[in-house]
This record gives sequence, C-alpha cells and structure tokens, in this order.
Amino acid sequence: MIWAWEESKADFYGGKNKEQERIGELMAGTLYLCATPIGNLGDMTPRVIETLRGVDLIAAEDTRNSIKLLNHFDIHTPMTSYHEYNKVEKGRQLVEQLLAGKEIALITDAGTPAISDPGEVLVAMCHENGVPVTSLPGPAACIVALTLSGLPARRFCFEGFLPSDKRERREVLGELEKETRTMILYEAPHHLAGTLGELCDCLGDRRITLCRELTKKFETVIPTTLEEAVERNQKEDPRGEYVLVIEGKSLQEVRLEKIAAWETMSLEEHMAYYEAQGMDQKSAMKQVARDRGVGKREIYAGLLEGRKQP
Repeated sequence: MIWAWEESKADFYGGKNKEQERIGELMAGTLYLCATPIGNLGDMTPRVIETLRGVDLIAAEDTRNSIKLLNHFDIHTPMTSYHEYNKVEKGRQLVEQLLAGKEIALITDAGTPAISDPGEVLVAMCHENGVPVTSLPGPAACIVALTLSGLPARRFCFEGFLPSDKRERREVLGELEKETRTMILYEAPHHLAGTLGELCDCLGDRRITLCRELTKKFETVIPTTLEEAVERNQKEDPRGEYVLVIEGKSLQEVRLEKIAAWETMSLEEHMAYYEAQGMDQKSAMKQVARDRGVGKREIYAGLLEGRKQP
C-alpha cells in the first residue's frame, strides 16, 4: 500500500535538478503526526494543541469530523482532506507545500496517524523527498487495548483490519494460526460475529479480550475465550468499533508440534531436510539433535547404525 503512488513518482520528481532539490530541502517545512483522542477529549496533549494552532495547514482524514475537535480546543487553522481515496494525488500536493516551506500537521479521525491509516503513504513520500517528519505521541487504540487485555504484552503483533479479499484473508489467518505473540486486530461491529467465527475455526479456543468504547464513559473490556465470544455475539447486537486482543500459540505447543513432525521422519530424512537448505553436515546434525531434544552424539550414532543396515 505504501508504494501505491510509485507509478506517479517520475512525474512528481520531473524537471527538478540537484540544485533545486538541495534548495528545496533547506526550505522544507515539517510534517507533524498529531495523535488525537480515541474517545476522551481529556487525552488531547497540550503539545498537540499548540502544534495544531501553529502550523500552516492541517490535513485531516474527515474534515467534518475533525472540525468538532478543533472547535472544542479553539483551533482555527485551515484544514484540507487527506484520506484513503485521495492519498496519492493529495499526498503529492502536500509534499509540494512542505518543500515550499509550509508546516503541516496530519490528524486521523481518532488516534495516531499512519497506524491502519493512509498517513503511512504521506510519511513515505516525505522521506523520499527529504522532508522532516516528527510524531507527537498520544492515544492509539491498539496499545490501550493491549494494556487492558491481561494477555502477555512483552511480545505482540498488530494486524489491523483483516483483508476483505477472501484469498488474502485466508493467507493472513494461516499466518496468525502459527503466531506465538499476542495478536491485536480491529473489527467493525457488523463484521464482528463472522470474524470471531473465522478466528475460532482457525486458531482454536484461545484466550481473547474484546475491547470497545475505549476511554469513553461506557468503556467495555471482556476477557473471555474465542468459543465463548462466538456464542456471546450470536445473542447480542454488537455496537462500536472493536479491538480484539488474542493469545498467541504457546511455545510449548509449537515445540510439541515440531517433535511430532520430526518423529515421522527417519534420521536420514531429517538430516537431508536441513542439508537441502544449505547447511553443512555438522550444522545439520546439531539442528536435528536440537529438534529431537537429544545430544548430537546420539544422532551421530543413529546415523552410523542406519548405514550398517542392509
């Protein structure tokens, strides 16, 4: 997605010589990624308010939504729309303004720009053109949900919304089935029941925490299991955007699966598997011993015994 504008890049750069580019870099303004509240307006930071008041232009995902936020904080900076459907052409225009020295802030409807958001394209364009980018940290629904989930937070991965394309969706779910880190997904209420069913079929009955209305008056955090979540959402009419925090596959389960796989192989087949990947005999033997939970000498002895068999 980041490089969706690649075909237009030649036109965008066209006609500039190195001296013009150097002067442009010296004059370039800064793109400010400004995190905005995901619900509670009290989470708006003073630094973001000051920046939004001081820049020349605010690029907003939905100006109709953002004007309410700006009015609340008495911010009167001009706005322009920047969203999924104009990210290429409008991104080029914004970079041109930045290169001309304008200071621009980017905001999304809620949370941190560039996370599951077309802002990532604009950031990539800025880096390609030597435009400074800085981030003003603040709320992000994925992190808020993770910290509330009660699931392991040392290692986690963020998937955002699952793809709508059926084939791509199956591929992503197949990857998540093997994931050992805690997983974070976003889902809309009208797709929640179907997505929970798919996750349960693919991952089995894992622990999951369902989060909605985060930071708002009716914030809801439900630690449960996938099977219970599927049953629950068949009876209820979910409302609001959801963040799903799902337990990863346990390392012990992964180890047992590997052992089971190796037990169906002979030692010779197991060695050949690693040698085919470019390992020398010594390294392959060491890895086979690690897979089977035995010493390297035992593997060596087993291979010798196998060669003696008629």
